[in-house]
Amino acid sequence: MSKFIDIHIDPAIVRRAARGDGKAHEILYRSFATAVYSVCLRFTRVPTQAEDLLQETFIEVMRSIAAFRGEAPIGAWIRRIAVTKSLMFLRSAWHSRGQSLDDDWHNTTPGRAESHGISRHPEEAIDLDAALANLPSVSRAVVWLHDVEGFTHKEIGGMLGKTESFSKSQLSRAYQRLRPMLDPDSVVGFGSNSMEGPALGRC
Repeated sequence: MSKFIDIHIDPAIVRRAARGDGKAHEILYRSFATAVYSVCLRFTRVPTQAEDLLQETFIEVMRSIAAFRGEAPIGAWIRRIAVTKSLMFLRSAWHSRGQSLDDDWHNTTPGRAESHGISRHPEEAIDLDAALANLPSVSRAVVWLHDVEGFTHKEIGGMLGKTESFSKSQLSRAYQRLRPMLDPDSVVGFGSNSMEGPALGRC
């Protein structure tokens, strides 16, 4: 899970924000902006696009917070909005190009790990972020959502407007592509439902 759950907000602040208190809105923004930006950047890989999604996320947060019932931590609620906005961005980008999410896989640059600037020598540091960057956007999103954020395949499929099987297939194909790029000893549990470890860190 990402660091959203480590950010503690006084419930009174949330109640004030729900009543439209501008200062409470500012507190929420300052508390979660960095985490939201980091999530959006994971999906877009483009800082300006991540900044736009950050603003869109908080517009939605302020618009919808009156309906927040506190059934989950406020951070988890904000995280889900950020993820939804990011996935909507990916889907709209693909639709505007007349492609489907299924086509995404075929647009990645083929070749060995070295051709992407990723070392395969175990004595050199492995940059997992760089390896993930070489995945198609949808596959990268599925890896991040499943292995780091902890969403189920059913949830991911729903977010993408696809099936649970689609999410599982994307994750499997991503593992197949990432495995040759990485030293197996550098990632904890890689390829077995978890990629989170020292090489990846936390969002």
